[in-house]
Amino acid sequence: MDFLMSGLAACGACVFTNPLEVVKTRMQLQGELQAPGTYQRHYRNVFHAFITIGKVDGLAALQKGLAPALLYQFLMNGIRLGTYGLAEAGGYLHTAEGTHSPARSAAAGAMAGIMGAYLGSPIYMIFPPESWKLALVAAMVSGIAVVLAMAPFDVACTRLYNQPTDAQGKGLMYRGILDALLQTARTEGIFGMYKGIGASYFRLGPHTILSLFFWDQLRSLYYTYTK
Repeated sequence: MDFLMSGLAACGACVFTNPLEVVKTRMQLQGELQAPGTYQRHYRNVFHAFITIGKVDGLAALQKGLAPALLYQFLMNGIRLGTYGLAEAGGYLHTAEGTHSPARSAAAGAMAGIMGAYLGSPIYMIFPPESWKLALVAAMVSGIAVVLAMAPFDVACTRLYNQPTDAQGKGLMYRGILDALLQTARTEGIFGMYKGIGASYFRLGPHTILSLFFWDQLRSLYYTYTK
C-alpha cells in the first residue's frame, strides 16, 4: 500500500507540473542544430512559451504526454517514496531512544533514490514529511545542482527521442546520446546545451513539494480509516 500511495502522490504532482515539462521539451527542440541567431525564436522564455503554447495550440496542448508521464512518475516515485515510507513505518528513522535521526533519514532517502534511479531517474533526496520548510528549501537549493548537471543530457535525450526515423525505426539525425550531445554543442554552443533549463528548475521544486504533500495526505487518510 505504501508503494501505491506513493505512486498516486507522484501522479497528483505530475498533473500540475506536466505543462512545464511540455514547455521544456518545446524549448529544447527550438532551433535544433541551428546556430544561434539563424532561426526564429517562437519561445523567448518559460513564461512566453507557456502563454504561446496555450494561445496557439490550445490549453489541452499543455498536457500533451500526460499519460506516459503519469506512468513514469507512478513507477519511479512509487518506489522512491514507498521505500522511504517502509523505512519510516519500520522505525528505522529513529534512534534507540526514539528520537528522529536526520542521518538515518538521509540514508533511507539516499537508498530510496538509488532504487528509483534504477528505473532511469536521477537520485533525489527524500525528506521526512514533517519537515516541510526544510524540504522546500532543500528541494530548491539542491535542485539547482541537479538541473545544472542533468540539463545537457536532458536536452540530448529529448532530441534523441524526438528525431525523425527511417522505415526501420533508425534515427536519421543522431547515432546516440553522445552524438546528440556533441552535435548540439558544436552547432549551438554551450547555451544550446541548456535550453529549457528554466522550465526544468521551475518544475523541480513544485513537483517535489506536491509529491510530498499528496503522499503525506494519502497516508494520513489511509491510517485514519484503517485503524
